[in-house]
Amino acid sequence: MAQALTANATHLKRILGHIKGREPGPVHVFFGGIHGNEPSGVQALQEVFGELQKNPLPIKGHIYGIAGNIPALLQNKRYLEKDLNRTWFREDITALESGERTCMTSEDKEMLEILGVIRDLLKAHEAPFYFIDFHTTSSKTLPFITINDAMINRKFARKFPVPIILGIEEYLEGPVLNFINEFGYVSLGFESGQHASEEARVNSVAFLWMSLVFSGALEKEDVKDFSTYYSELKQSAAHNRNFYEITERYAVEPGDSYEMVPGFYSFEPVAKGTLLASHNEQTVVAEKGGILFMPLYQKQGAEGYFMIRRIPKWVLALSAGLRKVRADHLLAALPGVSWKNREKAQLVVNLKVARFYSKAIFHLLGYRSRILDRDRILINNREKVARNELYEHAPWY
Repeated sequence: MAQALTANATHLKRILGHIKGREPGPVHVFFGGIHGNEPSGVQALQEVFGELQKNPLPIKGHIYGIAGNIPALLQNKRYLEKDLNRTWFREDITALESGERTCMTSEDKEMLEILGVIRDLLKAHEAPFYFIDFHTTSSKTLPFITINDAMINRKFARKFPVPIILGIEEYLEGPVLNFINEFGYVSLGFESGQHASEEARVNSVAFLWMSLVFSGALEKEDVKDFSTYYSELKQSAAHNRNFYEITERYAVEPGDSYEMVPGFYSFEPVAKGTLLASHNEQTVVAEKGGILFMPLYQKQGAEGYFMIRRIPKWVLALSAGLRKVRADHLLAALPGVSWKNREKAQLVVNLKVARFYSKAIFHLLGYRSRILDRDRILINNREKVARNELYEHAPWY
């Protein structure tokens, strides 16, 4: 049975629930509480699993609910020693599993346990997989989706009546979804609202049911309140279904004194010169006008705020067309740009040579950048690893 996550809880299982369908179908893996002060995802999973146990439905495939940072959840803290959603690096995992690194934090232990569950599920089941990570924010916000920019993620995310954010992987290192995206499956994050709010829990429940219907695990008619879930989530998102991309991240280092000016919320337009925060006793103002995103109203966190901009529909269409004809192969012919490996999923850009470099060019073709050193940038292509063929028969494809 589903467990209630309460302030007095002393125990929480890693596997919050598992439903095996009557017929073969997609495998859903939902994560809740990767950040311990964000309980809404766990509560939504407990509620839906409880409902499915009382009133079984003709589900296809499998549904799993996975608890994230259990020690932090039980203490209502984002993390205990380090951010669990910034630890998913292959080299660190290898070092931990080989014994090269013997001193483990609480979050290292949680990561290895969750990784073991992910590996077990990938071995136990056949694709297609859907990995969905529930989160909330410290500020007021519209519910929204974050994705790594592969077309299968875009297509599935479009089904939901909420805004979609691209490019966050360029600014965050080590999220669990970045790691999972390397397997090529549909993966997305859903930010349901402000921490611990009733709206966040309700939005998470609605999103969970919609995920099952849109993937084909359930028919719309099987979910009696589907229309209500859809309309309420659409209203919660203020009818905003635009795509946005991250343009700026304001970094906060450990030990810094940082405090946002009260009252800001995600998706709020701000003018150039707007006073945003105090950082180490210095004022922080918007260097240019834009749309404020995820302002920090909690003690733990490395991002003071982000800025975003809306992506025009014609840009999205052009991007899809260029990827369809695999125009990215032309990039390696440009001066200062070369393939990093035989798989041709990564490009290295030498900034000393490639003075023409523009992120927008690479973004169109599905590449996102990571700085290697002062003169080189590594560009990763999500399309190269995306396993499109697994989803060709899905109702949303």
